[in-house]
Amino acid sequence: LTRCGRGGERLWAYRYRTGGRDSQRAHRGGFASEQDARDALERELERLRRERRISRSLTLAELVETYLAQHDVQPVTIEKLRYLLSKATAVFGDRKIGELTSQEIAEWRMELSPGYRFEATQALRQVLHRAVAWGMIDVNPAKVGVDNPVRRRKEQHPFESWAELEAIAEAIGPRYGPMILFAAATGLRPAEWIALERRDVDREERVVYVRRSFTRGQLKVPKTEASVRAVPLQARALDALDRISDRHGSPLLFPGERGGYLDIHHFRPFQWRPAQKSAGINPVRRVYDLRHTFATFALRAGISTFDLSRYMGASLTMIDRH
Repeated sequence: LTRCGRGGERLWAYRYRTGGRDSQRAHRGGFASEQDARDALERELERLRRERRISRSLTLAELVETYLAQHDVQPVTIEKLRYLLSKATAVFGDRKIGELTSQEIAEWRMELSPGYRFEATQALRQVLHRAVAWGMIDVNPAKVGVDNPVRRRKEQHPFESWAELEAIAEAIGPRYGPMILFAAATGLRPAEWIALERRDVDREERVVYVRRSFTRGQLKVPKTEASVRAVPLQARALDALDRISDRHGSPLLFPGERGGYLDIHHFRPFQWRPAQKSAGINPVRRVYDLRHTFATFALRAGISTFDLSRYMGASLTMIDRH
């Protein structure tokens, strides 16, 4: 400490966080020596471990379960994390986390498929970072000495023109054709336009409000109102809405055949791809390429990347990367 004791002697203190870098930092001071401060810190951390039933000798599999049990996110996120972490627990699950080394983690990483190598390593880093914050290990063995470069992005294939999109809409039919045009005119993610309801559209203000998403059979709602974004409706989007006919009385803007949420996994092989082949589109695009098409057309029209990032709900870095 910068301050000294009554006799001018140096004083020591300790600080710690219990919830990672963004959490509040506890501070206790006034110790006569560094060793006294270290001993007091260890006693305090041990007390916290007992309260939270966290042991320093957890295996990686036990740490993963402890972490996921207290990780306050949507169930779909927990499911994805569990899948990514299963790559590490399959190899290191019964090992004590204090025994893991950077060298063996780096070797494990290189044996993973390039398709999920980056994400699986990031998930392991995330869990072990919490172990560091909890005082279970001193350093993160999945980060120190383990490079994890972002995998190279594949070349994107947006549609070339609105004529191509109109041809697909005609080939796909009146039920889903307007949906395809609306998606390309707004840049929404498939999970977002699947979850749209009629009340989300404000024709007077010419905007659509993105309030929820539907993915993997689950409806995901933002935690705060600030997470809701308003996307402008250009003339083509409004025209697509005018083409919508029967909704089976569903409140959804683009319901499936039975009035519920559209099954995107059924839609791709039976409607989306055949319609493209019928319209002569080559190569066949993904449904998500409708979002890339919106971004391409918007940038071509002079929309700034800052405004585009707000409309699409994506970071400037992500837009630049694509």
